[in-house]
Amino acid sequence: MRPRALPRAPFVVATFVGSFLLFQVQPMVARMALPDLGGAPAVWNSAMLVYQALLLAGYGWAFWLARMPVRRQVVAHLGLLALACLWLPIGLASMEPPTGNQVVLFVPLLLLVSVGPVILAVSAQAPLVQQWYAAGGGANPYPLYAASNLGSFAGLIAYPLVVEPLLRLDTQRHDWTIGYLVLVGLVAALGLLTVRHAARTAAATSSQSSPTSTNGVAPAQRRTAGARIGRRQIATWIVLSAVPSGLMLSTTTHLSTDIMAMPLLWAIPLGLYLLSFTVAFADGRRAARWITRVAPVLLMLFGASALMSGGSANFGAATLSLVTLFAVAVALHSRLYDARPPVEKLTTFYLVTAVGGALGGVFCGLVAPLAFDWVYEHPLLVLAAGALVPLRPVLKRFDLTVLPAPRQRTVRAALLAVVALLGTALMFATTVNAQMLLLLALVAIGLLTWSFRSVYVLVLLALMCGMGARGTVPPSLSGDRVRSYFGVYTVLDDTAHHATVLVHGGTAHGIELTTPGLEQTPTAYYGETSGVGLVLDRAPVLFGDDASVGVVGLGAGTLACYRQPGQRWQFFEIDPVVVRIARDSGRFHFLSECAPDATMTVGDARLELGGVPDDTYDVLAVDAFSSDAIPMHLMTREAFDLYDRVVREDGLLLVHITNRFMDLQPVLRALVTDEGWSAMVREDQPSAEDARTKMSTFSLWVALSHTPGVLDERLATVGGEWQPLDDSRGSRPWTDDFASVLPLLK
Repeated sequence: MRPRALPRAPFVVATFVGSFLLFQVQPMVARMALPDLGGAPAVWNSAMLVYQALLLAGYGWAFWLARMPVRRQVVAHLGLLALACLWLPIGLASMEPPTGNQVVLFVPLLLLVSVGPVILAVSAQAPLVQQWYAAGGGANPYPLYAASNLGSFAGLIAYPLVVEPLLRLDTQRHDWTIGYLVLVGLVAALGLLTVRHAARTAAATSSQSSPTSTNGVAPAQRRTAGARIGRRQIATWIVLSAVPSGLMLSTTTHLSTDIMAMPLLWAIPLGLYLLSFTVAFADGRRAARWITRVAPVLLMLFGASALMSGGSANFGAATLSLVTLFAVAVALHSRLYDARPPVEKLTTFYLVTAVGGALGGVFCGLVAPLAFDWVYEHPLLVLAAGALVPLRPVLKRFDLTVLPAPRQRTVRAALLAVVALLGTALMFATTVNAQMLLLLALVAIGLLTWSFRSVYVLVLLALMCGMGARGTVPPSLSGDRVRSYFGVYTVLDDTAHHATVLVHGGTAHGIELTTPGLEQTPTAYYGETSGVGLVLDRAPVLFGDDASVGVVGLGAGTLACYRQPGQRWQFFEIDPVVVRIARDSGRFHFLSECAPDATMTVGDARLELGGVPDDTYDVLAVDAFSSDAIPMHLMTREAFDLYDRVVREDGLLLVHITNRFMDLQPVLRALVTDEGWSAMVREDQPSAEDARTKMSTFSLWVALSHTPGVLDERLATVGGEWQPLDDSRGSRPWTDDFASVLPLLK
């Protein structure tokens, strides 16, 4: 008599815990590394590749072990888990970072030495535990992958919502170590259960013949259990893994670039992507089937906005994009689940799908920013999803596949021609009524002709081009848009206001007036009545004619026009593309006309300021936002200690904190209270006349000094209304060991 199958519950728990820990360690290590390595894209692209490589290596380890007897699998994996304990508690190795381009090679080495064995061991446990569950006579092991992704989702949201706001990094490291030891205990217990079950099964098999366990797979799968997996099957797994992975990343970029760049936005698409696996690989198929049925409709209706740009903070558009992402990911992952192999090939399946997911990530994270000047990977991936998502006729009377083959070809060709004409007409339609009629016609054709996938995909393309091509494509053709790993920059000619505008995502980062006589007028957040404008305009009175000024963050170079003869200015800018736009493109003239001899330092400001001599600047202005995102390592206690070192005792530190989504006053208030700084904030609301003629905008600038009495004296000379920092919301000061944006959200 064969022994009873092992219970599923302990395998679910182990899978959940391992995936939870995996999605905790990555942001934790990133937080540890940020102060030392800075925020340059070369650093974090290298880090992403290391994580992807370690994940693939973990799946490769599981694939290799699966060819061994269960006992050897258990011993080998427990040995790896035990070996990884030598790297606990996790932390960065003591290695001196190099300078220049060598940092690109240094980062992978640092991460591999610091956490490589730990991530490798934890990455392997999900497919390996499923393999053991199948070996233990359990039912279909694939739903354990749903538990794995549920654990990943829990780890993903727990870090920014719970762990980061409540725990210091040192506490996080030790708590993670406890979790890892719990995981080792769970894996050891499961390994022991599996080995004992295998021994009992072998004994039973030797005494009597018994049918092979089906492990809950379909009969067709059982018949092909020993069959070789073909290239077509592997290609299918890769594509069905790569497209949702890439679509998740492109949706994140599209949302942050052209809809709203709010904090923690990146976590929502990733969380929905992980949850899609939980639905698609679940035992119960009803939810997956229902979502798969509606996914093509959502993709056509809301994926049509994939080519639209603009940058308005539209929560409705963001929500619809996220719902569409989730539905499409469920549909494609359900196809992946339906194409799963017999359990004997389980680890091969997961290794190949991991390769597909990595390819989607590499395409969006590394290739697209170099190949495209806008987020064109997003509409491309929407079209790819349209080519893959399961289609079923809405009404049987419109099922055109019942027609004879020659008639099908004729009808398909006619429909393709009609869709092309309607899409072209939509691109050039000028009235709302005409646009609505054309949209309805295209949607009707798309809904009623799902029998022909080519027609559906062309309808999707026509809708995207009709709704977004005229606004998005021209800047690419004219050369007025450029992209880097930090985002998309567009230079716009605002003829209505006689200005040239630099837009980063959805935020204006510089405005130059083109009206004769006003070209060098400070605009936007840097107007003459802003906090920074008042201080820099009176710098000769405050600090003498030879004042030294440092500026963190360049934008279009607007602040340069406060430079006066005899002053020494230095700009710090992390993105070389911004330097080219502001200084070399010929579209902006603040630098060339006002400060042609200013020193330009390209790199992460915190790292570069570390090499600046003590007491260098009379004024240091920190304005290093990326759209509305905050470079946290520039707002910590350690960063302000650095600013204090390079600013003279009678000098001023100015920090720009205007933000649509976060109130930064509480964290600055906590920091200055703890560290003995004096601080005042200027809330500048320009007059209607200045807003119209000089394009001045609302701004918040904080002036700080670490020398008693200096701030009051300087601000009395500067003039304007300055207020104490708001203390109505409590906050902890940010440090390299603790920082969280969650309590600061408006």
